[in-house]
Amino acid sequence: MLELRNISYAAPEENGAGKEILRGISLKVDERFVAITGPNGGGKSTLARIIAGIIEPTEGQILLDGEDITPLGVTERAKKGVSFAFQQPVRFKGITVYDLLRYASGRKISVGEACEYLARVGMCARDYVNREVNASLSGGELKRIEIATILARGTKLSIFDEPEAGIDLWSFSNLIAVFEKMYEQINGSIVIITHQERILEIADRIVVIANGAISDQGGREEMLPKLMGGMGQCARLNAV
Repeated sequence: MLELRNISYAAPEENGAGKEILRGISLKVDERFVAITGPNGGGKSTLARIIAGIIEPTEGQILLDGEDITPLGVTERAKKGVSFAFQQPVRFKGITVYDLLRYASGRKISVGEACEYLARVGMCARDYVNREVNASLSGGELKRIEIATILARGTKLSIFDEPEAGIDLWSFSNLIAVFEKMYEQINGSIVIITHQERILEIADRIVVIANGAISDQGGREEMLPKLMGGMGQCARLNAV
């Protein structure tokens, strides 16, 4: 279980002051699928990076299965079972897709196993397994490869920052199917930062963040009518 206790973050500025991005975020994640949504600029992606260890909070604690991981960096948190998928996936010149999946899994996987992970994200394995993870791949292809690496890791907490960004309609439909399958098979939790209604529809719980704070949260059945019907503080979500 992930627990955030009073997480606040102020981005440093040139004058030495800090611009407040998050304030007093307290949240427990023990469901399989939690979606975090809200207006752009509300602090959602910052919170995702804080959970992953990319950014250090100004105040507060982060606990994973009761252990305080606040002082730990990205690498240490990854070893504890935290995965993070960037909104814009990283390119790795000179590394093949197979290499990336092998490194992500942390074990010696066969080419056949790597192909299975690619197939699960809707990619023809023989066309991709030996390709370099470089500029020759589209944003949608990179996004699916990144998700495949998270599947290969099989971690207890998987964080996705707007996975729908930069992909075409077919890829998005396939992405939904991937998350539905992950939901069925995962032994941990998925946290997704998203604006997309179709992703919100498969979440166990929806958390709304606006102006750096949690403005509302609840189960899917409770929250969707508010968000899609124009009710609540953050009903008007930004379209992708």
